[in-house]
Amino acid sequence: MNNASAAQALRVGIVGVSGYSGVELCRLVARHPSLSLAAAVSDKWAGAEVGDRLPIDGAAASVRIRPQAETSDAVAGLDLVFLCTPAEASLDLVPRALDAGARVVDLSGAFRLPMNEYPRWYGFTHTRPDLLEGACYSMPEAGASGDIRRARLVSNPGCYATASALAALALLRGGVIGREGIIIDAKSGTTGAGRKAGEEWSFSEIDGDFRAYRVLRHQHTPEIERALALADQGALRVTFTPHLLPTRRGILVTVYGRLVEGRGAAEAEAAIRTFVAGRPFLRAAKPDAVRLQAVVGTNRVLMAADADPERGVAIGFAAIDNLVKGAAGQAIQNANLMFGLPETAGLDGLPGSAP
Repeated sequence: MNNASAAQALRVGIVGVSGYSGVELCRLVARHPSLSLAAAVSDKWAGAEVGDRLPIDGAAASVRIRPQAETSDAVAGLDLVFLCTPAEASLDLVPRALDAGARVVDLSGAFRLPMNEYPRWYGFTHTRPDLLEGACYSMPEAGASGDIRRARLVSNPGCYATASALAALALLRGGVIGREGIIIDAKSGTTGAGRKAGEEWSFSEIDGDFRAYRVLRHQHTPEIERALALADQGALRVTFTPHLLPTRRGILVTVYGRLVEGRGAAEAEAAIRTFVAGRPFLRAAKPDAVRLQAVVGTNRVLMAADADPERGVAIGFAAIDNLVKGAAGQAIQNANLMFGLPETAGLDGLPGSAP
C-alpha cells in the first residue's frame, strides 16, 4: 500500500499495463511508499479502471485505463513512465514520454544494444540513434552505462540477460573461469514470452513438454555480452541457449566455463559469496538449493557455483522470477536509483510463493 502523501509521491504511468510485466508493475507501484500510479495505458483494457482488471486496492485501483493513442496526454505531468511495450512500440513512445517531461524506464529491448545490432537480433532498423546513444542501460548489480541519477531514459535489462550476466560475472570477477568458451544454458517459464495466442503456446502443447527455442538467434545473446562488457569484462562471446519450461514463472540459468588453473570448488563458492556481499537482492546458496520456488514472487537472485579441477570446468547458477527481477522488479529498482530512493523501496518484504 502506498503510504506517501500525494504531494510526496512521484507520479508514475505504466504503458502496456495489460501485459504480464505491466500487471506486475501495477502490483509493485501500488505498494511502493514513494510512487503513485497516475496513468495506465492499454488498448486491450481501455475504458476500464485498474481495479476492474487487477486485484489492487487503494488509489491505484481507480485509475482509468486509456488507449495507446492517448499516451502523450496520459503521461503529461508525470515524473516517470514505465514502458511495458514491444521494442518497435517503445521507439515511438519513448520520445512522446520524454517530450511530455517525464523520465522513462523502458522494459523492452529498444535501447539495449548498439544500433548496428538491431537488424540481426530484432529484425528492424533502429530509427532513434540520438536516444539510443544517451540511454542508460542499468543492471544494478553489474553496473550501468551512464549516470542513472541524471538519466532521462533508462533501458531495463532482459530477464535471461539478468540471470545469465550475473552468474557469469560472479565467476569472471572471482577469477574462476576464463573468458573463452562460456556456455549459458537457460530455462524460463511461459510468462517470459508475454501474453500471446497461438497453438505453440497453448496448454496442451506446453504442459508436460520441454524444448529449446530460438537456438543461436535469441536477442538476449548480444545483450548478455554487452552487460558483461559494461561490467568491465571487455569484449567476449558467449553461447546462449534458452529453453521453455512447462511452468508459469521463473528462470534458472546454468553457466559453464573453463576453470582457471589453480582454482577449485572453494574459489568458486568464495566468488559467489564475494559477489553477493552488500547487495540486498542477491543470495548465496549451495548448487542443489538454487530453485525457482525460492525466488518466484520476489526480486531476489539466488546464486551458487561449483568446480571440478579434474575436468577443468566451473559451473555457476542463478535463479530469478522473470517478471520481478527479470522485468518489473528491476524496473522499480532502477527507478529507485534514478530518484535517489532506497534501492529496496517497494521491493523488500515481497512474500514469494514457496510452499
